[in-house]
Amino acid sequence: MKLKKSALLGLITLSSIALVACGGNASSGSNSDEKVFRFVERQEMPTADPSLATDEVSFIALNNVYEGIYRLDKENKPQPAGAAEKAVVSEDGLTYKIKLREDAKWTDDKPVKAADFVYGWQRTVDPKTGSEYAYMFNSVKNAEKISKGEMKKEELGIKATGDYELEITLEKATPYFDYLLAFPSFLPQRQDIAEKYGKDYTTASDKAVYNGPFTLTDFDGPGTDTSWSYTKNDKYWDKDTVKLDKVAIDVVKEAPTSLNLFQDGQADEVPLSGELAQQMKNEPNYITLKGASTFYLEPNQREENSPYRNVNLRKAISYAIDRKALVEQILANGSTVPTGLVPVGLATDPKTNEDFTKELGDELAYDVDKAKESWEKAKDELGVSTLSVDLLIDDTDNAKKMAEYLQGTLSDTLEGLKVSVSPVPFSVRLDRSNKGDFQIAVSAWGADYADPSSFLDLFTTGNSYNRGRYSNPEYDKLVNSAATTNANDPEARWKDMLDAEKILMGDMGVIPLYQKSEAHLRSDKIKDVVYHPTGAKYDFKWTYIED
Repeated sequence: MKLKKSALLGLITLSSIALVACGGNASSGSNSDEKVFRFVERQEMPTADPSLATDEVSFIALNNVYEGIYRLDKENKPQPAGAAEKAVVSEDGLTYKIKLREDAKWTDDKPVKAADFVYGWQRTVDPKTGSEYAYMFNSVKNAEKISKGEMKKEELGIKATGDYELEITLEKATPYFDYLLAFPSFLPQRQDIAEKYGKDYTTASDKAVYNGPFTLTDFDGPGTDTSWSYTKNDKYWDKDTVKLDKVAIDVVKEAPTSLNLFQDGQADEVPLSGELAQQMKNEPNYITLKGASTFYLEPNQREENSPYRNVNLRKAISYAIDRKALVEQILANGSTVPTGLVPVGLATDPKTNEDFTKELGDELAYDVDKAKESWEKAKDELGVSTLSVDLLIDDTDNAKKMAEYLQGTLSDTLEGLKVSVSPVPFSVRLDRSNKGDFQIAVSAWGADYADPSSFLDLFTTGNSYNRGRYSNPEYDKLVNSAATTNANDPEARWKDMLDAEKILMGDMGVIPLYQKSEAHLRSDKIKDVVYHPTGAKYDFKWTYIED
Protein backbone atom coordinates (compact mmCIF):
# COMPACT_ATOMS: atom_id res chain seq x y z
CA MET A 1 0.00 0.00 0.00
CA LYS A 2 1.65 3.23 -1.14
CA LEU A 3 1.57 6.17 1.24
CA LYS A 4 -0.49 9.05 -0.02
CA LYS A 5 1.62 12.20 -0.37
CA SER A 6 -1.12 14.24 1.31
CA ALA A 7 -0.88 12.01 4.38
CA LEU A 8 2.88 12.46 4.46
CA LEU A 9 2.63 16.22 4.20
CA GLY A 10 0.05 16.34 6.97
CA LEU A 11 2.17 14.22 9.25
CA ILE A 12 5.29 16.30 8.64
CA THR A 13 3.54 19.30 10.14
CA LEU A 14 2.99 17.52 13.45
CA SER A 15 5.33 18.20 16.33
CA SER A 16 7.67 15.24 16.74
CA ILE A 17 8.24 16.13 20.39
CA ALA A 18 4.55 15.95 21.17
CA LEU A 19 4.30 12.62 19.41
CA VAL A 20 7.24 11.21 21.31
CA ALA A 21 5.45 12.04 24.53
CA CYS A 22 2.38 10.06 23.58
CA GLY A 23 4.19 6.82 22.77
CA GLY A 24 2.09 4.51 20.63
CA ASN A 25 2.17 1.44 18.43
CA ALA A 26 1.35 1.02 14.78
CA SER A 27 -1.49 -1.25 13.73
CA SER A 28 -0.18 -3.86 11.29
CA GLY A 29 -1.55 -4.87 7.96
CA SER A 30 -4.33 -2.96 6.23
CA ASN A 31 -8.06 -2.52 6.53
CA SER A 32 -8.70 -5.60 4.37
CA ASP A 33 -7.76 -9.20 5.05
CA GLU A 34 -4.53 -8.64 3.13
CA LYS A 35 -1.38 -9.23 5.20
CA VAL A 36 0.73 -6.15 4.49
CA PHE A 37 3.98 -5.28 6.24
CA ARG A 38 4.62 -1.54 5.81
CA PHE A 39 8.36 -0.92 5.92
CA VAL A 40 10.17 2.43 5.75
CA GLU A 41 13.48 2.76 3.87
CA ARG A 42 15.78 5.79 4.17
CA GLN A 43 16.86 5.83 0.51
CA GLU A 44 15.57 5.24 -2.99
CA MET A 45 16.55 2.01 -4.76
CA PRO A 46 19.40 2.80 -7.19
CA THR A 47 18.84 -0.30 -9.33
CA ALA A 48 16.85 -3.54 -9.54
CA ASP A 49 19.43 -5.16 -11.83
CA PRO A 50 21.27 -8.11 -10.17
CA SER A 51 24.37 -7.37 -12.23
CA LEU A 52 24.52 -3.68 -11.35
CA ALA A 53 23.37 -3.58 -7.71
CA THR A 54 25.96 -2.35 -5.21
CA ASP A 55 23.95 -1.00 -2.29
CA GLU A 56 21.96 -2.19 0.72
CA VAL A 57 18.51 -1.11 -0.53
CA SER A 58 18.91 -2.85 -3.90
CA PHE A 59 20.33 -6.01 -2.32
CA ILE A 60 17.38 -6.26 0.08
CA ALA A 61 14.98 -6.02 -2.85
CA LEU A 62 16.86 -8.57 -4.96
CA ASN A 63 17.12 -11.02 -2.06
CA ASN A 64 13.35 -11.05 -1.66
CA VAL A 65 12.25 -11.19 -5.30
CA TYR A 66 14.91 -13.61 -6.60
CA GLU A 67 16.49 -16.78 -5.32
CA GLY A 68 20.00 -18.06 -5.90
CA ILE A 69 21.60 -21.46 -5.45
CA TYR A 70 21.65 -20.92 -1.68
CA ARG A 71 19.74 -18.61 0.68
CA LEU A 72 20.89 -17.54 4.14
CA ASP A 73 18.66 -19.12 6.79
CA LYS A 74 17.45 -17.63 10.07
CA GLU A 75 20.84 -18.38 11.65
CA ASN A 76 22.67 -16.65 8.76
CA LYS A 77 24.00 -19.90 7.34
CA PRO A 78 23.83 -20.67 3.58
CA GLN A 79 21.33 -23.43 2.82
CA PRO A 80 20.07 -24.97 -0.46
CA ALA A 81 17.35 -22.82 -2.04
CA GLY A 82 17.48 -22.87 -5.83
CA ALA A 83 19.60 -25.97 -5.30
CA ALA A 84 17.87 -29.21 -4.40
CA GLU A 85 20.70 -30.15 -2.03
CA LYS A 86 24.15 -29.05 -0.87
CA ALA A 87 26.83 -28.83 -3.55
CA VAL A 88 29.22 -31.74 -4.02
CA VAL A 89 32.69 -30.21 -3.66
CA SER A 90 35.92 -31.79 -4.90
CA GLU A 91 38.68 -32.58 -2.42
CA ASP A 92 40.84 -29.68 -3.65
CA GLY A 93 37.90 -27.26 -3.25
CA LEU A 94 37.97 -26.22 -6.92
CA THR A 95 34.91 -27.96 -8.37
CA TYR A 96 31.28 -27.58 -7.24
CA LYS A 97 28.60 -29.83 -8.70
CA ILE A 98 25.09 -28.58 -8.06
CA LYS A 99 21.71 -30.16 -8.63
CA LEU A 100 18.94 -27.59 -9.00
CA ARG A 101 15.40 -28.14 -7.81
CA GLU A 102 13.07 -28.93 -10.69
CA ASP A 103 9.97 -27.30 -9.19
CA ALA A 104 11.39 -23.74 -9.24
CA LYS A 105 9.64 -21.39 -11.69
CA TRP A 106 9.83 -17.85 -12.93
CA THR A 107 6.80 -15.61 -12.65
CA ASP A 108 5.92 -16.27 -16.30
CA ASP A 109 5.65 -19.98 -15.38
CA LYS A 110 8.85 -21.04 -17.14
CA PRO A 111 11.19 -23.32 -15.17
CA VAL A 112 14.37 -21.97 -13.59
CA LYS A 113 17.16 -23.78 -15.40
CA ALA A 114 20.90 -24.12 -15.09
CA ALA A 115 21.29 -21.96 -18.21
CA ASP A 116 19.75 -19.03 -16.29
CA PHE A 117 22.56 -19.14 -13.74
CA VAL A 118 25.16 -19.43 -16.49
CA TYR A 119 23.72 -16.39 -18.27
CA GLY A 120 23.38 -14.32 -15.08
CA TRP A 121 26.98 -14.95 -14.04
CA GLN A 122 28.34 -14.35 -17.53
CA ARG A 123 26.39 -11.12 -17.85
CA THR A 124 27.79 -9.81 -14.57
CA VAL A 125 31.46 -10.49 -15.40
CA ASP A 126 31.08 -9.24 -19.00
CA PRO A 127 32.94 -5.88 -19.08
CA LYS A 128 30.22 -4.53 -21.41
CA THR A 129 27.77 -4.74 -18.48
CA GLY A 130 29.92 -2.48 -16.32
CA SER A 131 29.27 -4.35 -13.07
CA GLU A 132 31.18 -2.97 -10.09
CA TYR A 133 30.61 -6.30 -8.35
CA ALA A 134 32.31 -8.33 -11.08
CA TYR A 135 35.34 -8.67 -8.80
CA MET A 136 33.23 -10.84 -6.48
CA PHE A 137 33.53 -13.56 -9.13
CA ASN A 138 37.34 -13.50 -9.18
CA SER A 139 37.51 -16.87 -7.42
CA VAL A 140 35.59 -18.41 -10.36
CA LYS A 141 37.83 -19.70 -13.15
CA ASN A 142 38.70 -17.05 -15.76
CA ALA A 143 36.42 -14.41 -14.21
CA GLU A 144 39.14 -11.82 -13.65
CA LYS A 145 40.51 -12.16 -17.19
CA ILE A 146 36.99 -11.89 -18.62
CA SER A 147 36.34 -8.73 -16.60
CA LYS A 148 39.54 -7.24 -18.03
CA GLY A 149 38.45 -8.09 -21.57
CA GLU A 150 41.18 -10.70 -22.00
CA MET A 151 38.84 -13.70 -22.45
CA LYS A 152 35.30 -14.30 -23.67
CA LYS A 153 32.51 -14.47 -21.12
CA GLU A 154 31.64 -17.99 -22.33
CA GLU A 155 34.93 -19.18 -20.81
CA LEU A 156 33.73 -18.44 -17.28
CA GLY A 157 34.02 -21.44 -14.95
CA ILE A 158 30.32 -22.26 -14.85
CA LYS A 159 28.50 -24.58 -17.21
CA ALA A 160 25.15 -26.31 -17.45
CA THR A 161 25.72 -30.07 -17.59
CA GLY A 162 21.95 -30.62 -17.86
CA ASP A 163 18.75 -28.61 -17.55
CA TYR A 164 19.02 -28.79 -13.75
CA GLU A 165 22.71 -29.46 -13.20
CA LEU A 166 25.57 -27.00 -12.83
CA GLU A 167 29.30 -27.44 -12.62
CA ILE A 168 31.33 -24.56 -11.21
CA THR A 169 35.12 -24.48 -11.47
CA LEU A 170 37.10 -22.16 -9.24
CA GLU A 171 40.42 -20.46 -9.92
CA LYS A 172 41.38 -20.95 -6.30
CA ALA A 173 39.88 -22.60 -3.25
CA THR A 174 37.56 -20.09 -1.58
CA PRO A 175 36.62 -20.78 2.06
CA TYR A 176 33.55 -18.50 1.91
CA PHE A 177 32.21 -19.60 -1.49
CA ASP A 178 28.98 -21.01 0.00
CA TYR A 179 28.15 -17.47 1.16
CA LEU A 180 28.71 -16.14 -2.35
CA LEU A 181 26.18 -18.64 -3.68
CA ALA A 182 23.58 -16.90 -1.48
CA PHE A 183 24.63 -13.38 -2.53
CA PRO A 184 22.48 -11.29 -4.94
CA SER A 185 25.23 -10.81 -7.54
CA PHE A 186 25.16 -14.58 -8.15
CA LEU A 187 21.45 -14.78 -8.95
CA PRO A 188 20.04 -16.36 -12.11
CA GLN A 189 18.80 -14.12 -14.91
CA ARG A 190 16.74 -14.88 -17.99
CA GLN A 191 18.57 -14.14 -21.22
CA ASP A 192 15.39 -13.77 -23.29
CA ILE A 193 13.97 -11.21 -20.86
CA ALA A 194 17.20 -9.19 -20.64
CA GLU A 195 17.45 -9.10 -24.43
CA LYS A 196 13.77 -8.29 -24.87
CA TYR A 197 13.98 -5.12 -22.78
CA GLY A 198 17.56 -4.15 -23.55
CA LYS A 199 18.59 -0.92 -21.79
CA ASP A 200 15.18 -0.84 -20.05
CA TYR A 201 15.71 -4.26 -18.42
CA THR A 202 14.79 -4.09 -14.68
CA THR A 203 14.03 -0.33 -14.83
CA ALA A 204 10.44 -1.03 -13.82
CA SER A 205 8.61 -3.90 -12.14
CA ASP A 206 7.21 -5.29 -15.38
CA LYS A 207 10.55 -5.30 -17.19
CA ALA A 208 11.89 -8.40 -15.46
CA VAL A 209 10.74 -11.80 -14.22
CA TYR A 210 11.28 -13.14 -10.71
CA ASN A 211 11.82 -16.49 -9.00
CA GLY A 212 11.85 -15.54 -5.31
CA PRO A 213 9.34 -15.55 -2.44
CA PHE A 214 8.00 -12.19 -3.69
CA THR A 215 7.77 -10.26 -6.93
CA LEU A 216 8.77 -6.63 -7.36
CA THR A 217 5.68 -4.48 -7.93
CA ASP A 218 4.88 -0.75 -8.14
CA PHE A 219 8.52 0.06 -8.97
CA ASP A 220 8.67 2.89 -11.50
CA GLY A 221 12.28 3.89 -11.76
CA PRO A 222 15.72 3.40 -10.20
CA GLY A 223 17.01 6.23 -8.04
CA THR A 224 13.75 8.18 -8.20
CA ASP A 225 10.80 6.06 -7.05
CA THR A 226 9.96 6.59 -3.39
CA SER A 227 7.56 3.66 -2.97
CA TRP A 228 7.39 0.10 -4.24
CA SER A 229 6.25 -3.32 -3.03
CA TYR A 230 7.27 -6.96 -2.70
CA THR A 231 4.15 -8.99 -3.48
CA LYS A 232 3.81 -12.69 -2.68
CA ASN A 233 4.86 -14.88 -5.61
CA ASP A 234 2.31 -17.63 -6.20
CA LYS A 235 4.75 -19.35 -8.56
CA TYR A 236 7.40 -19.73 -5.84
CA TRP A 237 8.25 -23.35 -5.06
CA ASP A 238 8.00 -22.74 -1.28
CA LYS A 239 5.02 -20.37 -1.37
CA ASP A 240 3.31 -22.09 1.58
CA THR A 241 6.09 -20.78 3.86
CA VAL A 242 5.40 -17.18 2.77
CA LYS A 243 2.68 -15.71 5.01
CA LEU A 244 2.75 -12.06 3.92
CA ASP A 245 0.71 -10.88 0.95
CA LYS A 246 2.86 -7.81 0.52
CA VAL A 247 5.73 -5.76 1.90
CA ALA A 248 4.96 -2.11 1.10
CA ILE A 249 8.07 0.06 0.98
CA ASP A 250 8.09 3.84 1.40
CA VAL A 251 11.16 6.04 1.36
CA VAL A 252 11.17 8.56 4.22
CA LYS A 253 14.43 10.42 4.84
CA GLU A 254 13.38 12.44 7.88
CA ALA A 255 13.43 10.49 11.15
CA PRO A 256 10.65 12.59 12.77
CA THR A 257 8.36 11.83 9.83
CA SER A 258 9.11 8.11 10.15
CA LEU A 259 8.24 8.23 13.84
CA ASN A 260 5.02 10.07 13.10
CA LEU A 261 4.03 7.42 10.56
CA PHE A 262 4.67 4.64 13.05
CA GLN A 263 2.71 6.29 15.83
CA ASP A 264 -0.12 7.19 13.49
CA GLY A 265 -0.46 3.53 12.44
CA GLN A 266 0.73 4.07 8.86
CA ALA A 267 4.01 2.13 9.13
CA ASP A 268 4.99 -1.11 10.87
CA GLU A 269 8.76 -0.66 10.97
CA VAL A 270 10.75 2.56 10.84
CA PRO A 271 14.38 3.57 11.46
CA LEU A 272 15.33 6.09 14.13
CA SER A 273 18.42 8.19 14.69
CA GLY A 274 19.98 10.75 17.02
CA GLU A 275 17.73 12.33 19.63
CA LEU A 276 14.67 10.36 18.57
CA ALA A 277 16.54 7.07 19.07
CA GLN A 278 17.59 8.23 22.53
CA GLN A 279 14.05 9.30 23.44
CA MET A 280 12.47 6.06 22.25
CA LYS A 281 15.01 3.49 23.48
CA ASN A 282 12.83 2.46 26.44
CA GLU A 283 9.73 1.92 24.30
CA PRO A 284 8.61 -1.75 23.99
CA ASN A 285 8.73 -1.50 20.17
CA TYR A 286 12.37 -0.33 20.14
CA ILE A 287 14.91 -2.76 18.65
CA THR A 288 18.61 -2.51 17.79
CA LEU A 289 20.00 -4.29 14.73
CA LYS A 290 23.78 -4.71 14.76
CA GLY A 291 25.28 -5.10 11.32
CA ALA A 292 28.71 -6.16 10.09
CA SER A 293 29.23 -2.80 8.44
CA THR A 294 31.59 0.12 8.86
CA PHE A 295 31.19 3.79 7.93
CA TYR A 296 34.40 5.57 6.95
CA LEU A 297 35.87 8.67 5.34
CA GLU A 298 37.39 7.99 1.93
CA PRO A 299 39.89 10.68 0.86
CA ASN A 300 40.27 11.11 -2.90
CA GLN A 301 43.87 10.16 -3.75
CA ARG A 302 43.36 9.80 -7.51
CA GLU A 303 45.44 12.77 -8.68
CA GLU A 304 49.21 12.99 -8.20
CA ASN A 305 48.89 16.43 -6.65
CA SER A 306 46.02 15.45 -4.35
CA PRO A 307 46.68 16.67 -0.78
CA TYR A 308 44.92 13.52 0.43
CA ARG A 309 47.89 11.45 -0.67
CA ASN A 310 49.66 12.93 2.35
CA VAL A 311 49.60 10.37 5.15
CA ASN A 312 49.98 13.00 7.87
CA LEU A 313 46.88 14.85 6.63
CA ARG A 314 44.89 11.62 6.78
CA LYS A 315 46.25 10.84 10.27
CA ALA A 316 45.46 14.37 11.48
CA ILE A 317 41.84 13.96 10.39
CA SER A 318 41.57 10.57 12.11
CA TYR A 319 43.13 11.74 15.40
CA ALA A 320 40.75 14.73 15.47
CA ILE A 321 37.61 12.56 15.55
CA ASP A 322 36.13 11.59 18.92
CA ARG A 323 34.32 8.46 17.79
CA LYS A 324 32.89 7.79 21.23
CA ALA A 325 31.14 11.17 21.19
CA LEU A 326 29.99 10.52 17.63
CA VAL A 327 28.26 7.21 18.40
CA GLU A 328 26.91 8.12 21.83
CA GLN A 329 25.86 11.74 21.43
CA ILE A 330 25.28 12.24 17.70
CA LEU A 331 24.09 8.89 16.29
CA ALA A 332 22.70 7.41 19.54
CA ASN A 333 21.31 4.37 17.69
CA GLY A 334 23.44 1.59 19.12
CA SER A 335 26.33 2.06 16.69
CA THR A 336 29.75 1.42 18.22
CA VAL A 337 33.31 2.73 18.07
CA PRO A 338 35.34 0.68 15.55
CA THR A 339 38.84 -0.66 16.19
CA GLY A 340 39.64 -0.59 12.47
CA LEU A 341 37.95 -1.24 9.14
CA VAL A 342 36.85 -4.84 9.78
CA PRO A 343 33.89 -4.85 12.20
CA VAL A 344 33.53 -6.71 15.47
CA GLY A 345 31.78 -10.07 15.22
CA LEU A 346 32.54 -10.77 11.56
CA ALA A 347 35.16 -13.52 11.87
CA THR A 348 37.24 -15.43 14.42
CA ASP A 349 40.76 -16.86 14.43
CA PRO A 350 40.66 -20.44 13.07
CA LYS A 351 43.01 -21.59 15.86
CA THR A 352 42.14 -19.51 18.95
CA ASN A 353 38.57 -18.49 18.07
CA GLU A 354 39.51 -14.90 19.01
CA ASP A 355 37.65 -12.14 17.19
CA PHE A 356 39.61 -10.51 14.36
CA THR A 357 39.32 -7.08 15.97
CA LYS A 358 40.64 -8.34 19.34
CA GLU A 359 43.80 -9.66 17.71
CA LEU A 360 44.21 -6.49 15.69
CA GLY A 361 44.03 -4.22 18.72
CA ASP A 362 42.66 -0.69 18.72
CA GLU A 363 44.16 1.00 15.67
CA LEU A 364 42.10 4.17 16.09
CA ALA A 365 42.59 6.87 18.69
CA TYR A 366 41.18 10.30 19.54
CA ASP A 367 44.21 12.42 20.38
CA VAL A 368 44.07 16.20 19.93
CA ASP A 369 47.82 16.64 20.43
CA LYS A 370 48.69 14.04 17.80
CA ALA A 371 46.06 15.51 15.47
CA LYS A 372 47.68 18.95 15.69
CA GLU A 373 51.19 17.52 15.39
CA SER A 374 50.24 15.54 12.25
CA TRP A 375 48.45 18.59 10.83
CA GLU A 376 51.57 20.77 11.24
CA LYS A 377 53.66 18.10 9.47
CA ALA A 378 51.08 17.86 6.69
CA LYS A 379 51.06 21.63 6.13
CA ASP A 380 54.86 21.71 5.92
CA GLU A 381 54.96 18.77 3.50
CA LEU A 382 52.17 20.22 1.33
CA GLY A 383 53.50 23.77 1.49
CA VAL A 384 50.17 25.23 2.65
CA SER A 385 48.90 27.13 5.65
CA THR A 386 45.21 26.47 5.03
CA LEU A 387 43.23 23.80 3.23
CA SER A 388 39.60 23.63 2.12
CA VAL A 389 37.92 20.23 2.43
CA ASP A 390 34.47 19.23 1.17
CA LEU A 391 32.61 16.24 2.64
CA LEU A 392 30.32 14.40 0.22
CA ILE A 393 27.46 12.84 2.21
CA ASP A 394 23.97 11.38 1.82
CA ASP A 395 21.06 13.76 2.36
CA THR A 396 19.57 11.84 5.30
CA ASP A 397 19.08 13.17 8.84
CA ASN A 398 21.72 10.82 10.23
CA ALA A 399 24.31 11.76 7.63
CA LYS A 400 23.71 15.49 8.05
CA LYS A 401 24.06 15.31 11.84
CA MET A 402 27.27 13.32 11.54
CA ALA A 403 28.63 15.75 8.95
CA GLU A 404 27.86 18.71 11.23
CA TYR A 405 29.84 17.03 13.99
CA LEU A 406 32.78 16.26 11.67
CA GLN A 407 32.73 19.78 10.28
CA GLY A 408 32.91 21.23 13.77
CA THR A 409 35.52 18.95 15.30
CA LEU A 410 37.87 19.04 12.30
CA SER A 411 37.67 22.83 11.92
CA ASP A 412 38.11 23.43 15.66
CA THR A 413 40.99 21.00 16.12
CA LEU A 414 42.96 21.60 12.91
CA GLU A 415 43.48 25.35 12.63
CA GLY A 416 43.33 26.43 8.98
CA LEU A 417 41.28 23.43 7.82
CA LYS A 418 38.06 24.76 6.32
CA VAL A 419 35.37 22.10 6.04
CA SER A 420 32.26 22.34 3.87
CA VAL A 421 29.52 19.73 3.41
CA SER A 422 27.74 18.58 0.25
CA PRO A 423 24.56 16.56 1.05
CA VAL A 424 23.16 14.76 -2.01
CA PRO A 425 20.70 11.89 -2.67
CA PHE A 426 22.12 8.40 -2.18
CA SER A 427 22.18 7.56 -5.91
CA VAL A 428 24.00 10.84 -6.66
CA ARG A 429 26.55 10.17 -3.93
CA LEU A 430 27.25 6.72 -5.41
CA ASP A 431 27.56 8.15 -8.93
CA ARG A 432 29.90 10.96 -7.87
CA SER A 433 31.99 8.54 -5.78
CA ASN A 434 32.35 6.18 -8.73
CA LYS A 435 33.43 9.05 -11.00
CA GLY A 436 35.89 10.44 -8.48
CA ASP A 437 33.92 13.67 -8.19
CA PHE A 438 34.63 14.31 -4.50
CA GLN A 439 37.32 15.39 -2.06
CA ILE A 440 36.38 13.25 0.94
CA ALA A 441 33.34 10.99 0.75
CA VAL A 442 31.51 9.51 3.71
CA SER A 443 31.26 5.91 2.53
CA ALA A 444 30.05 2.67 4.05
CA TRP A 445 30.52 -1.02 3.51
CA GLY A 446 28.50 -3.95 4.79
CA ALA A 447 30.05 -7.40 4.67
CA ASP A 448 28.92 -9.47 1.72
CA TYR A 449 30.02 -12.64 3.50
CA ALA A 450 31.44 -13.59 6.89
CA ASP A 451 35.15 -13.09 6.23
CA PRO A 452 37.59 -10.14 6.65
CA SER A 453 38.37 -10.31 2.92
CA SER A 454 34.93 -8.82 2.27
CA PHE A 455 36.43 -5.54 3.55
CA LEU A 456 40.14 -5.93 2.85
CA ASP A 457 39.73 -6.80 -0.84
CA LEU A 458 38.08 -3.41 -1.42
CA PHE A 459 41.22 -1.35 -1.01
CA THR A 460 43.61 -3.26 -3.21
CA THR A 461 45.00 -1.25 -6.11
CA GLY A 462 42.49 -1.10 -8.97
CA ASN A 463 39.47 -2.46 -7.11
CA SER A 464 36.37 -0.65 -8.41
CA TYR A 465 35.21 0.00 -4.83
CA ASN A 466 38.50 1.65 -3.95
CA ARG A 467 36.95 4.93 -4.99
CA GLY A 468 39.63 7.06 -3.35
CA ARG A 469 42.36 5.03 -5.11
CA TYR A 470 44.42 4.21 -2.02
CA SER A 471 47.41 2.11 -3.05
CA ASN A 472 50.10 0.23 -1.13
CA PRO A 473 52.06 -2.63 -2.81
CA GLU A 474 52.70 -4.43 0.49
CA TYR A 475 49.01 -4.31 1.33
CA ASP A 476 48.17 -5.70 -2.12
CA LYS A 477 50.71 -8.48 -1.64
CA LEU A 478 49.20 -9.61 1.67
CA VAL A 479 45.59 -9.54 0.43
CA ASN A 480 46.63 -11.51 -2.65
CA SER A 481 48.50 -14.05 -0.52
CA ALA A 482 45.39 -14.61 1.61
CA ALA A 483 43.39 -15.27 -1.55
CA THR A 484 45.92 -17.49 -3.35
CA THR A 485 49.11 -18.82 -1.73
CA ASN A 486 47.57 -19.29 1.71
CA ALA A 487 43.94 -19.87 0.68
CA ASN A 488 44.04 -23.45 2.01
CA ASP A 489 46.18 -22.63 5.07
CA PRO A 490 43.71 -21.03 7.52
CA GLU A 491 46.30 -19.83 10.05
CA ALA A 492 48.66 -18.31 7.47
CA ARG A 493 45.72 -16.74 5.68
CA TRP A 494 44.51 -15.22 8.95
CA LYS A 495 47.93 -13.65 9.60
CA ASP A 496 47.97 -12.20 6.08
CA MET A 497 44.65 -10.49 6.70
CA LEU A 498 45.66 -9.13 10.12
CA ASP A 499 48.89 -7.72 8.70
CA ALA A 500 47.02 -6.17 5.77
CA GLU A 501 44.57 -4.42 8.09
CA LYS A 502 47.47 -3.03 10.14
CA ILE A 503 49.02 -1.53 7.01
CA LEU A 504 45.73 0.02 5.89
CA MET A 505 45.11 1.54 9.30
CA GLY A 506 48.73 2.63 9.66
CA ASP A 507 48.38 4.54 6.39
CA MET A 508 44.84 5.68 7.21
CA GLY A 509 44.07 4.75 3.60
CA VAL A 510 40.46 5.10 4.70
CA ILE A 511 39.38 6.60 8.03
CA PRO A 512 36.82 4.46 9.94
CA LEU A 513 34.09 6.38 11.77
CA TYR A 514 31.78 3.81 13.37
CA GLN A 515 30.41 0.30 13.20
CA LYS A 516 26.81 0.60 12.22
CA SER A 517 23.82 -0.45 14.25
CA GLU A 518 20.29 0.59 13.47
CA ALA A 519 17.63 1.66 15.91
CA HIS A 520 14.15 0.73 14.71
CA LEU A 521 10.62 0.71 15.94
CA ARG A 522 8.75 -2.44 14.92
CA SER A 523 5.13 -3.26 15.58
CA ASP A 524 4.76 -6.11 18.07
CA LYS A 525 2.46 -7.84 15.60
CA ILE A 526 5.28 -8.27 13.09
CA LYS A 527 7.12 -11.54 13.68
CA ASP A 528 10.13 -13.36 12.23
CA VAL A 529 11.74 -10.55 10.25
CA VAL A 530 15.08 -12.20 9.49
CA TYR A 531 18.00 -9.77 9.69
CA HIS A 532 21.38 -10.76 8.27
CA PRO A 533 24.51 -8.91 9.50
CA THR A 534 26.23 -9.91 6.23
CA GLY A 535 24.98 -9.97 2.66
CA ALA A 536 21.45 -8.77 1.92
CA LYS A 537 20.18 -7.39 5.23
CA TYR A 538 16.53 -8.49 5.31
CA ASP A 539 14.67 -11.62 4.36
CA PHE A 540 10.88 -11.40 4.55
CA LYS A 541 10.26 -15.00 3.46
CA TRP A 542 9.48 -16.11 7.03
CA THR A 543 7.81 -12.92 8.27
CA TYR A 544 4.20 -13.02 9.41
CA ILE A 545 1.64 -10.77 11.11
CA GLU A 546 0.23 -12.03 14.37
CA ASP A 547 -3.53 -11.56 14.64
